Amino acid sequence: MEEKEFVKGEISHVIYHQEDSLYTVAKLKIIQSSEELTEKETVVVGLMAKPDRETVYTFSGFMKEHPRFGKQFAFDTYKKEMPDTHNGLMLYFSSDRFPGIGKKTASAIVEAFGTNAISMILEKPSRLAEIPKLDSEKADLIYKQLQEDQGIEEVLMRLYEYGFGLKLSVKIYQTYQTDALRIIEENPYQMVGDVEGVGFIKADQLGQKQGVTGDHPDRLKAAVLYVLYEQSLNEGHVFVKLEHVLEGALELLTRDGETIDAENLGNVTVELNEEEKVVLDEAGGRLYIPSLFYAEQGIATNLNRLLRQEKPDDFPDAELDKALGKVEDTHNITYAPSQKLAVETAVSASLMMLTGGPGTGKTTVIKGVLEVFAELHGLSLNRDDYRGNKEAFPFMLAAPTGRAAKRMTESTGLQASTIHRLLGYKGSEEEGFDKDEENQLEGRLLILDEMSMVDTWLANQLFKAVPSGMQVLIVGDEDQLPSVGPGQVMTDLLASELIPVVRLTDIYRQSEDSHIITFSHEVKAGVLPERIDTSSRDLRFFPCRTDSVEDAVKKICSGAKAKGYTAKDVQVLAPMYKGPAGITKLNTMLQELFNPKTGKVREVQYGEVVYRKGDVVLQLVNNPEENVFNGDRGEIVAILTEKETTDKKMQIVISFDGTEVTYGRSELSQITHAYCCSIHKSQGSEFPIVVMPVVRSYSRMLRRKLIYTGITRAREFLLLCGEWDALNRAVQAEQELLRFTSLQERLDDAKKENSFDS
Repeated sequence: MEEKEFVKGEISHVIYHQEDSLYTVAKLKIIQSSEELTEKETVVVGLMAKPDRETVYTFSGFMKEHPRFGKQFAFDTYKKEMPDTHNGLMLYFSSDRFPGIGKKTASAIVEAFGTNAISMILEKPSRLAEIPKLDSEKADLIYKQLQEDQGIEEVLMRLYEYGFGLKLSVKIYQTYQTDALRIIEENPYQMVGDVEGVGFIKADQLGQKQGVTGDHPDRLKAAVLYVLYEQSLNEGHVFVKLEHVLEGALELLTRDGETIDAENLGNVTVELNEEEKVVLDEAGGRLYIPSLFYAEQGIATNLNRLLRQEKPDDFPDAELDKALGKVEDTHNITYAPSQKLAVETAVSASLMMLTGGPGTGKTTVIKGVLEVFAELHGLSLNRDDYRGNKEAFPFMLAAPTGRAAKRMTESTGLQASTIHRLLGYKGSEEEGFDKDEENQLEGRLLILDEMSMVDTWLANQLFKAVPSGMQVLIVGDEDQLPSVGPGQVMTDLLASELIPVVRLTDIYRQSEDSHIITFSHEVKAGVLPERIDTSSRDLRFFPCRTDSVEDAVKKICSGAKAKGYTAKDVQVLAPMYKGPAGITKLNTMLQELFNPKTGKVREVQYGEVVYRKGDVVLQLVNNPEENVFNGDRGEIVAILTEKETTDKKMQIVISFDGTEVTYGRSELSQITHAYCCSIHKSQGSEFPIVVMPVVRSYSRMLRRKLIYTGITRAREFLLLCGEWDALNRAVQAEQELLRFTSLQERLDDAKKENSFDS
């Protein structure tokens, strides 16, 4: 193993420091190093808590050559040399670390306590009373800041000594703050449930060093919780079979040859249930994460409530036909029988589900439902007609993502929103939503699109906010990917047969000439043609292997660019992030293709990533205050330097369909490049051109629903590249990954208990 190098020096300039991740780039005046360095300065890069200018540090790591930024010292550990000179202490105490402590007070502290000032104050903070004109509030501030400075450095270094990498050490510190060492020394297994990234094995290694072995309850409980959360969240299960959890936990616990009494493992699972850390269904042999158990329960309870409510207005067939005929005459259309059935059912039922693939007319039905509902109830579809009225606008449209909501708005002419915005998401799981059972939505008709993307947690929040009396139309494509989060809500609702369902299967005239739509239905049926017709205007396949995917995608996208298409028009989709055909590598190449470095376009470095004005980016987290949500796609329209902003900090301005949002450097973790994104992230969106590589190296991810979801994102052109046999195997892989849920059973129970007349 290569021996680490060290470099000791004084930080002369903090080039970049991100407060949440602690990623730091700083210029260092070299005092001493393990290698004979001819340079008097170097750049150090790594994770660091609050780097101080004009402070001496010793860094341990390796010198490396960055392809863009040249020679850098990449460190993984460091030690801060606390100031011990008169001048160093003066600079330290008068820095912005100690607000309100100017040079005079700093000088008085150093004069009173000398070069041992820091240790003296930490040992006996009451001595600060000796400093003239230093009130108790400022004295308290000085003591707490010294504690914090010493605390975070000590915690990070101690955690590193325990075997945690610096990045994980930062997460642990951010979770527990100054209590971190105490907590992990008392019960290291607590981290398994508290800190993302700390697995059972890492906690167990630490526990064993502290003498916790064998059947210790903390150890057994941590193993059970770890396996439950891993299987549930990674595989989308609402519950995990108890035997699978216990088997997985036993395998973890006995990996080094220990003997564990299986009965004890069962006993601690019962204790976890009593502590409300899990929900145990012994009769069914199931184990739930509590929030998922109660979310499923909530969905069933509220759907039961909505289906048992007073029946909506029962319009005679003649009146329904008249309203439908009027809408057909207005738009010069004729509804197909299945579309007519869908509209009639939706306006007459408390709840209804509409499902169908591309080109089957779901949008036509949604527009028809809105207009027929308005006609039957004598309502206006113009929001302006309700201004100043006590009655709220009666129509609500929502979808899981901003892009899907925008498509609803464009297709219906009515404003749609994300489900999070509709429910008044407050920005965090702890704060929750504004709308719930105590403060429900207002209106008469709610239409939800892209329901297959909605997970168990969000569906529960949504249905409890729907008041009795509001009619609901649920729309989606049952053949698309299930939600990223746990559950398969749409699939379970369809299977329950509790809610009236209309399935659209016919492809209509305007879609018959689309090879993309024909191909998507072939994929859905699991029947792939022997080859793609080379005369096809909108569908092509380009053969290539994994190691040439990057070149193939570049060639395809270069051709699109030459024809006038921009990065906003072309979306590359891939199922994996790593590897030669992964999202990360393709994004780097595509940025250079569509938005290359010119020296004239402003750019900013964030970690290993460079963002430029003109880049297309993807929002990764919900930001309700700015009306920007996970999955929204935007463009960087400005990069402002420190000299151009009032707070003297760099800012990036991103436009999301005309809504401009400003990001500070510390908020850049909320975005990523969007030239290439995952198929899951593309759900709910459509693009003029979709480029999708499919190769054997993706085999772990390749499933029919994944391919189907990807190809149905293309509106004008679908350009596939890769290995035909990989595509064929994915399409013929009929068995999708099974998700364990109990929503269908809960709905079936409700169906038996009640007789619903929809």
